[in-house]
Amino acid sequence: MAVRAALRQVISDWSLPRAAKLMKSRDLQGLPGEDPGSDAVVKACLGWLKRAQDFSASHDGGFARDFSLVSGWATSYPETSGYIVPTFIAESERGADSDLSARARRCLDWLVAIQFPDGGFQGGKIDQEPRVPVTFNTGQILLGLAAGAASLDRDKYLEPMRRAAIWLRDSQDTDGCWRKHPTPFSALGDKAYETHVAWGLFEAARVLPGEGFGEAGMKQVRWALTKQQANGWFAANCLEDPDAPLAHTIGYVLRGVVEAHLWSKDAAFVEAACRTADGLLPSIAADGRLPGRLDSNWRGAVDWVCLTGSAQIAHSLFILARLTRRLDYAEKAKVLNAYIRRTIALTGDADTIGGVKGSFPVQGEYGRFQYLNWAAKFLIDSCREELSFAASGLQSTQ
Repeated sequence: MAVRAALRQVISDWSLPRAAKLMKSRDLQGLPGEDPGSDAVVKACLGWLKRAQDFSASHDGGFARDFSLVSGWATSYPETSGYIVPTFIAESERGADSDLSARARRCLDWLVAIQFPDGGFQGGKIDQEPRVPVTFNTGQILLGLAAGAASLDRDKYLEPMRRAAIWLRDSQDTDGCWRKHPTPFSALGDKAYETHVAWGLFEAARVLPGEGFGEAGMKQVRWALTKQQANGWFAANCLEDPDAPLAHTIGYVLRGVVEAHLWSKDAAFVEAACRTADGLLPSIAADGRLPGRLDSNWRGAVDWVCLTGSAQIAHSLFILARLTRRLDYAEKAKVLNAYIRRTIALTGDADTIGGVKGSFPVQGEYGRFQYLNWAAKFLIDSCREELSFAASGLQSTQ
């Protein structure tokens, strides 16, 4: 069986387009040596995301799910388009680009147009079947709708935000988990990483208090913490392999727990987030390499890096460093970000400048041969958090 699998891989690699073969060869030579820095990478990633919106194969105002070295630009991805919106709004408010606010509006208008009457949103790319409302995707789009209602146009985006939040609130099981509307595009089962859905509810509650949205979010995070081991690792926390979850879904669950603290000010959530952070720290190498999957003892289960997950985890570590004044969190976050930045092209093919690969090397399991829109979004956010942390002058009390 192993010989057959190896033969299939050789045949598959032989049929790759030239660009994919070249990138694979380049990545296998190792990580490029120079970190271009946060400012240059943020600018490049924003440019790539703008291109992803302009070149989406569905031409609808959303962001292409990915650019593939094998198949080119994909169609728009509602889920991640939703949470790219807050990044574009934040960058517009910083004066990074006068075009970003209009682009955020264009994306939100498309999302509102595809919302189901009951308030939910579909899973998958816009052209994928079955087209059914999904809990996780709705929660991510809710982040964008809440940002739009708060910062762009309350009259236009408040009601769609409210309907999405009500749909999530009212479809929640009594224990806090969501089971009624799973995605058809991953393995079935409970998902601890839907703390990232809870975050969407916290944002909706900030815009529209008194509707029980924040309470529903807190209920889910408390349920998710029943899946946390003493060493901080979460069970039931992956798209398809709960025994070795992706750094991406670890990043999701960690951020949701952090946001539960920021919403409630309950120190128990900081303590829970620190358990996960403390488990992660030894797995992060001195150069910032973090395995793309981690088992229940925080041992790497694969030989590639999930760049998306590294960026998400770095962002949460910076927030935790600010909350706890733990400088070791910030130092590990810095090397995670630097590792990812070293993979970013600032020259070359316009379709890849500023793009963030799913995996490094590019042929890794996660987003194989693809540049992912959410990877670019999370790297922008994490680099901004790094710059903010550096400007704060915070020092360790340890």
